Amino acid sequence: MGRLNITLCAAVATAAALLPVAPTASAASGPGDRGVSVTPSTPVAGADVALKVRGCAGRTATAVSSAFVTDVHLAGADGTLAGETKVRSTLEPGPYDVKITCADFTIKGSITVVAAGAQPHPTAPASPVAPVPAGGGGTARLAVSPSHAEGPGTAHAVTGLVLAGVAAVAVALRSARRSRRTD
Repeated sequence: MGRLNITLCAAVATAAALLPVAPTASAASGPGDRGVSVTPSTPVAGADVALKVRGCAGRTATAVSSAFVTDVHLAGADGTLAGETKVRSTLEPGPYDVKITCADFTIKGSITVVAAGAQPHPTAPASPVAPVPAGGGGTARLAVSPSHAEGPGTAHAVTGLVLAGVAAVAVALRSARRSRRTD
């Protein structure tokens, strides 16, 4: 019994040493650890934006603004939460208030919507809008080529019937041989 206790204690000590230590809620995250980023930083009306907040103690937060189509649900772990939304397409250029509510604090800021021609660099779409020539063997061509609605023809039907007949004969012959051996 003594060796079993020593083995169990050693296993528990090893597991405790390997597990990461969870940070304390308010002591480890001071005001300097908090921050918000919006990408793109100056969106146009109708653009998609991504929000990221650092320093939240919880796993979720909410960002509210009259500039957004809907309230943004931010989710994540380890104090970094992220979410995406769309800027209203009917907005006039200018600053709009944003309020992010975490479990342990609230951040108030603003987002500046710019006129459509004012952005220096166009933003790339978040996902491909057309097929990407990234390989995939011969299947990539099939994905972009029009498909033909041809089903099996007469030749396929006859071939299938012949193969089914051969399989039925093979099963019948095999069961006949087995029944002769048992007699």
